[in-house]
Amino acid sequence: MPQRLGRYVVRRRIGSGGFATVWLAYDEELDSPVAVKVLADNWTEDSHIRRRFQEEGRYLRKVESPHVVSVYDAGVLDDGRPYLVMSYADQGTLADRLEVEGLTATQALEVVRQVGSGLQALHDRDVLHRDVKPANVLFRSVQGAGGQTEVRAMLGDLGLGKALDVSSRLTMVAGTPSYVAPEQAQAEDLDARADQYSLAALTYLLLTGRQPFTHRNLEAAATPPDCPPLSTPERPFGPAVEAVVRRGLARDREDRFPSVSAFVAALESALSTRSPSGDAAPWLPVDPDLTQPGARPSPSPAAAETVPAAGPAPRRGRVLVPVLAGLLALVVGGGAGYAAHARTDPDVVVSDGTRQLQVTVPTGWDRARSTGEWTPPAAGEDEGGDATLPALSVGTSSTWATDDGEGAFLALLAGTELPDEVPGHPECARADSPSRDDVDGQASITGVFTGCPGGSTTVERVVQVASNRLLWVQIRSDERGTATDVLASVTTRGL
Repeated sequence: MPQRLGRYVVRRRIGSGGFATVWLAYDEELDSPVAVKVLADNWTEDSHIRRRFQEEGRYLRKVESPHVVSVYDAGVLDDGRPYLVMSYADQGTLADRLEVEGLTATQALEVVRQVGSGLQALHDRDVLHRDVKPANVLFRSVQGAGGQTEVRAMLGDLGLGKALDVSSRLTMVAGTPSYVAPEQAQAEDLDARADQYSLAALTYLLLTGRQPFTHRNLEAAATPPDCPPLSTPERPFGPAVEAVVRRGLARDREDRFPSVSAFVAALESALSTRSPSGDAAPWLPVDPDLTQPGARPSPSPAAAETVPAAGPAPRRGRVLVPVLAGLLALVVGGGAGYAAHARTDPDVVVSDGTRQLQVTVPTGWDRARSTGEWTPPAAGEDEGGDATLPALSVGTSSTWATDDGEGAFLALLAGTELPDEVPGHPECARADSPSRDDVDGQASITGVFTGCPGGSTTVERVVQVASNRLLWVQIRSDERGTATDVLASVTTRGL
């Protein structure tokens, strides 16, 4: 763990994805906790990833809204990695909340109202978000009226954001399939109604507890079917609410509302006519068990770098794979989802949906799996990458990479040569020097990380499986021998 990032004292790691790590830090000059997002060192030389990272800071800086994550500062570390200093969301994400329990209709409306306010602020500054989903809705505790602590929803992660005046010239097929608008999936020129569609899909999820669509990939999102009825016997909604959500999800953008604000106003009006259903809390309560900033560091630099964090231990962040709903926008097409399986075999063979990727794992590792596709880095841009490629995740739980679980992740991505390094794991105590070798005649680079949270071992491997294809593998196991066995079982077909 770094002791400082720029002038900010590092407290602990909040989470990481394949392209950046977020640290909880302290701004001693302003006496405030902050989140510092640092580009991963293995992507520093990639001009497209670096540009997208820096653009996120510029877009966020344009907007002054309590419902959009604020950027306070930006800089470059001594090793050349850029970083952004942002609002610290101490109450987790909407995805975190939905993993534990659903929302009442009143709470759902408030989330939509606050997220909609943030989106409208972006649109008023001619910025598109392009990846509205639960993982990108952050919660922060603030002092409200009367000195009481309140929870505020904020939009974060503009890694896919685009300025409206350049969106037609720099359109990239990207986004999360179950929330992306059809015109975005088809790489058409975009306007604010694409974000409205994503917000309507989020609204459907919050009101019903289920997604309107479970697209496996962006190709399916380009021609969505009619979404199922909003109302069920367990959660009834009137025709007015149904009409508002369906209009927001209209395939043709011309049939949607003229703005996000108009959509939110119509939803609020429709829900106000709904019969009372015994909704409890009007808004989300503060969760004291979520990540806390701790006490202010000592003015002494040496002491500040070693002061222990107060409060409960943080939830361990995403290790690598955006397939597991990481902090970034490159994710597996969620159509397959995670499903529970009861097996008694000593070993289980698991394949992705295309059967191009296969791995053998111990029984229990297949309790949760995702066999959809993912959107690799720079997909659809001028490198010629595919919009989606096969991917596979299997583990002891759907959050095996964020909790103390075990699992394996395999994914294809475009590439004509191996990277210089494998993705790092700063949360682990020891990192062996990456080794280069041939795997059945295929060049590879492998890194082993031990002393990871929970006493686990993490193995990263990248293999050149074809002239224009790389295979990315991550294995996490409580036993190094098991990780080695699982890694040796990985096979590819048809490449």
